[in-house]
Amino acid sequence: MRVRRFGALIGAGMALSLALSACGSDTEKTEAKTVVQKAKDNKKLTIGIKFDQPALGLKKPDGSYDGFDVDVAKYVAKELGVPESGITFKETTSANRESFLGGGQVDLVFATYSITEARKAQVTFGGPYYVAHQDTMVQAGNTDIKKAADLKGKKLCKAAGSNSFRRVTEGPPDGKLNIKGVTLVDASSYSDCAAKLQSGALDAVSTDDLILAGFAAQQKGKFKVINDPFTDEKYGVGIKKGDKETCEAVNQAVTKMYSDGTAKTLLEKHFSGTGLKLVTTVPQMEGCS
Repeated sequence: MRVRRFGALIGAGMALSLALSACGSDTEKTEAKTVVQKAKDNKKLTIGIKFDQPALGLKKPDGSYDGFDVDVAKYVAKELGVPESGITFKETTSANRESFLGGGQVDLVFATYSITEARKAQVTFGGPYYVAHQDTMVQAGNTDIKKAADLKGKKLCKAAGSNSFRRVTEGPPDGKLNIKGVTLVDASSYSDCAAKLQSGALDAVSTDDLILAGFAAQQKGKFKVINDPFTDEKYGVGIKKGDKETCEAVNQAVTKMYSDGTAKTLLEKHFSGTGLKLVTTVPQMEGCS
């Protein structure tokens, strides 16, 4: 009798083990689903954008979203099979882009996300969908800062999660100019940088020219971009590390966006009249890794 009961317990245990194993396999399959597969199956995507960058990613008072990053996100999503109505935009800052992608809070990130070697260790990048250049913005009446080298001895904004300040204050490989004597002033975001620049709490903001042009255009007469660029900033589409299928699909969508003239239209829509020279030829795609 005891032998029968023991055999029954073993059999039940094996059945439970097999059931749990099957569940684990299903979970692994779900977790392994690429963004391309999710888009195809659900027709929905959650996309991370900035909410506070004029002309790039901005949440308007009526709850709608506007900017170049927003429009590029919509174009790429459509190419993946997701209509605009299937997109949920989620605020994503410079400080949380990697964690949001890794944790699954967002499927893709379009948030002035410069492709760097350090970030490639954590994120797979599609694109770039635009190559910007780091420049410097000052108050409109400032006559002391005419070129990047003039930042020596000045107060420069240090936006949380951004590497832009390092390209001013550090040397290669992470930096660029290696200017000494710069005082860094902490800010939560580039909109905070702009507010502190306006108040006089700092002397300059240095980051991608499209970001600066957006703030200068939004607050006409208050700021100016000095037009002394010193880096190439490749704006990539952030994708969870290892999702090569989605990376390749994104690259195809970006290439099409330039070849059919949409990129030119969007760049002119958001940045014409800012004085920036806009590049409307298709960027060279990075490898998917």
